[in-house]
Parts: sequence; structure tokens; C-alpha cells
Amino acid sequence: MHNLIKMLPDAIANQIAAGEVVQRPASVVKELMENSIDAGASFVQLIVKEAGKVSIQVIDDGKGMSPQDALMSFERHATSKISKAEDLFAIRTMGFRGEALASIASVAQVELKTRREEDELSTLIRMEASVLKANEQVAAPKGTSILVKNLFYNIPARRNFLKSNPVEMRHILDEFQRIALANPEIKFSLIQNEQETYSLPVEKLGKRIVDLFGKSYREQLAACEENTNYVSIKGYVGRPEYAKKTRGEQFFFVNNRFIKSSYLHHAVMSAYERLVPDGTFPFYVLFLTLDPSHIDINVHPTKTEIKFDDERSIYAILQAAIRKTLSLNHLIPSLDFDANVNFRNPSGAISSIPSFSGTNSPRPVQDAWRKLYEGLNDNIEAFERGNVADPSANLFSEPATTIQSKANTWTAESSSHTNFQVMQILNKFLVVTLSGGMLLIDQKKAYQRILFDQFSENLVKKNGVSQQLLFPQILRINPADAVLVEEILGDITDLGFGLTKDAEENYWIQGVPAGIGEEDGQNLLEGILEQVKNEASDLGQNHAEKIARILANRAAIRYQTKKLIAEEMSALVEQLFASTNPSYSPNGEIISRSLNEAEIGQLIG
Repeated sequence: MHNLIKMLPDAIANQIAAGEVVQRPASVVKELMENSIDAGASFVQLIVKEAGKVSIQVIDDGKGMSPQDALMSFERHATSKISKAEDLFAIRTMGFRGEALASIASVAQVELKTRREEDELSTLIRMEASVLKANEQVAAPKGTSILVKNLFYNIPARRNFLKSNPVEMRHILDEFQRIALANPEIKFSLIQNEQETYSLPVEKLGKRIVDLFGKSYREQLAACEENTNYVSIKGYVGRPEYAKKTRGEQFFFVNNRFIKSSYLHHAVMSAYERLVPDGTFPFYVLFLTLDPSHIDINVHPTKTEIKFDDERSIYAILQAAIRKTLSLNHLIPSLDFDANVNFRNPSGAISSIPSFSGTNSPRPVQDAWRKLYEGLNDNIEAFERGNVADPSANLFSEPATTIQSKANTWTAESSSHTNFQVMQILNKFLVVTLSGGMLLIDQKKAYQRILFDQFSENLVKKNGVSQQLLFPQILRINPADAVLVEEILGDITDLGFGLTKDAEENYWIQGVPAGIGEEDGQNLLEGILEQVKNEASDLGQNHAEKIARILANRAAIRYQTKKLIAEEMSALVEQLFASTNPSYSPNGEIISRSLNEAEIGQLIG
């Protein structure tokens, strides 16, 4: 029998390695820019065309390579970063595997120009599918320029898996931002399709954050710093009031290397406990510096996952550092030990209704309790005298309204009568009385369903009505989000947004969808962009439905605690039960709950 096991050719082995290292154009950007950082560059320029599908070029002014090193750099496992196994636990460079250039050259056409300070001429090397096509001496400035063209040209199936240009560009921008954040002492430039997106001078970290993400971040930054014998922590965290409903800009760097860690993220969130609403996420850019012997970065080819030898200590120190920062910046509410929080009467018992006749209670507390219990003491006294039947008779300020609706057929217990009453409680819920029971409706979730159906229909028919703004608003977004605007521009236009672009590539909001109320168009679009880019890296085939849901959620916020008049309550119930799914919101949450007479009795009894 013939032997079955054989050595794979280098070209095939490199393509297999490329499957791990080069997943998309952004992977090429990451590897090449990290090589520039390791080369000691003071200026790094990234040039991309068609989201990297046509070409990616990284130019730096680093120390360059000799002719022999330039040729060796395309060999697998050829690296200047380590020489023995022990070096894996003393790594301070970005790269060390020696796989990047070999992997890239196996799935693309690569042109390398590099020159050291002491050399007169530069070395030019061209590679195609791991095959050397040229090795020449040419004139070029000091440093290195690597041009990668036609990525995956020799693997069509792999190229077909790439997403749309805006999605791939979003990934490239993510990598660019991470590297630019980690190295504020280096000048960076990004040019896409012959237009400069970023020009970042050498600056401090705080200024680099503002330049990358927008001027609005200037107001929310709080410096964080903690030094221990084990780890040092530096960076910035966001003020709690700026927390977003989706995961936005949140970055961890360990020894200047970007990492992903749900464990460390939990430490940050625990420090913000009770300071930010549930389901919101604060901004942070945090740098952890510790001895490389305490970490293992050789976990995954992307090098974004690492292991600590003492995770518990890292967790505790990080949590304490952030709490200290929030406290020093007066972002944690302080306790007022002079306040009479118990409202105790002379007998020591806690009064069911606070008294406001004395002067012991602080004025703000008195006012708050007075507003809450206003008019209730009089009702209770009248009830005790027998003048009224129920002390809660005045709790509902809105009179009940009787309407005709299909809602009576909502449950099997509903009677055949078409009359029912509806009232509002706490400005948040509607109570619909049915024969033999009642229906409790969350008005915000009901509006989410109604608005979602409306926006979905607009997207299908492409006839969203726009409410023109008297004064157009400029859409202030960072360059990275401009790519996302182009991706969803058709859908938001169909919804009723009116956007125009001026000569300087700025977007102006001319109109907003009719029926969303007085919400600021800038804030509305910012919220949509934030949720779209953080819910998933790829919008997918149902991105129009996703945008309709996001807009419905944003527009329904104003109904969360809104006082409704009788006509609005009637219309809400009618529209809800005429919707596509009266039982569930577009987020899958239950909108209403029915209670029959027996269940109501159990609640009371």
C-alpha cells in the first residue's frame, strides 16, 4: 500500500494559516499597522480602497529592513520578536508569531518597499499567492510601505463571504481606532477612497479620544489612575449620565495591546452599580500595565484574548480604581447624615403618612413627600368620618372613558358586549375593564408595537411621511459613523428622514418621520446609529426590520410616563388591537396581561 500521510506544499499550508490570521480586510490592517508600531514608527498612514477589497496600503517611517530580512519576512514562522520558548512570557511587541506576512501573501498580491537609514536604496519585493515575482533595488524613503491588492483573489469562495463595503469598512475603522488609541504618541492618517478620514497628530490620550469619537466626549471623561506592585491602571472612564443603551466605545489594553475580556468588563460594570440604569453601558478606555510574565497572550492568533495568572487581583484592583475615580469626581451620590430619613414620631413608630408640621425634616424631603401624599390625608380623615367610601377615590385624575373596540374578543373570558372602560394609572399603564375581568396594558410597549408596524409599512411601501424642520440640523458624527450612514441611508429615507450632504461631506437633517413627536433629529439618528453598529457587526438581510424596531423603541420613549387624555387612551387601545401582534412588543416583551375576577380576588385576598 502507498503511504497516505504527506507534507503539504508551502502555498497550501500558508493558506490554511491565513484562514486564522486573515479573516477579512480588517485583519490585514491590524497586522500591518502593528508591524509598523513594532518598527518604531513615529508616523503611520493607512490607505484603503473599496473597504480593502481592492487595496490596503500601510506606510510608516520606522527603522525598515535589510534586503535579506525583507525576503525572510515572507517565510512562515520567521520573526525578529522571539527566539526561544521562554520569550513567549516576556513579550512586549505586538507581533511575535511570524505568520502575518506569509499568510497575507498567500491570499493576495503584495508589494513591499523597505529601507533602513544606513542603506542607499530600498528593497522591492512582489509576492503573489506565496510565489516570489520580483526582488529589486529601487529608490524610496526610509521606512516601510506594504501594498496588499486583490485580497482573496485566488480563493473566490472566501472572497464571496466578505460583507458589503460599509460593513467591512466599519471593521477596518474599529482596528484603526484601537491602534490609534493605544499609541497617542504616534501620528496617524487614514485615507479611504482618496479622501482623508482621520489626521491624528501626536497628542495626549484625552485629546486622541476626542479626535476619534467627537467633541461630545470631552465633557464626559474622568481620568482613572491606580498604581500597585502587581498592575498599574491608567485611562479614562465616562460619567454615568452619559451611559448608552448599547455597548459603545469600551476598550481594554494590556501592555498597550487591545484585548476583549468579559471578566474585566464585569469588574467595570460592578463599579458603576446603581449609578447607571440597567441595560446601559458607560464609556471607558483603560490601560493595564503589568509584567509580561504574569500574562499569556499566546491564546489565539488574533491575540485579543489573554490569560492572567491572578485574575481575581486584577478584578479587585480595577473595580476599586474605577470606584475611586467616580468618587473623586463627585460622580457617586454622597449620603446626607443629617437627614431624618425615618420620619419617626415621638413614640418611635414609623408614621404611615409623614407629618409636615415640624421643621426637623429637610425642606427637599418635605416637599417630595408632600407632593406624593398631597390630598391623601384629607381623604383618609373623611373616610374615617364616614364621608367617603374609599380613600383612594381621587387617585385617578383621568375620568374613565367608554369606547367601542375589537378588544372585547381578545380573551375567551370577554363578554359579547362591545362597551368597556379604560383609565390610566401612574401615567404608565392603562386599565381596560372587560366583562368578568380587566386588561392591564403597558402604554410604552403598546406604542412600540404600533409605531413598529407603521415604520415597517413605510419601509415596504417606501412612502414614509417626513415632517420638515424649520431649521435644518447638522448631523454631528465621527468619520467612522459616516460609513454606517451610507449603509442605512436608503432605509432611513424610506422611514421619513430627510438627509442632504453638503460640499464638505457633512450631513444635514432636513426632516424627521412624522408622528415621532418633538424629539431632536440629531439625538434620534445618533441613537439609531449607536444601536445598529453595536447590535451586530453585520446588519444582515433583515436590517430594515431592525432599523424600524430601533426607531420605534426610540420614538416610544416619550410615552413611558406620559399623561394621556381620554381620546389618546381610546386611540391607543384601538390601534393596539388592530396591530399585527397585540400581545408582544417588537422586542418580544409582553404588552398586556388579562386578569379575570378570580385572579383579581386572589391578588387582594
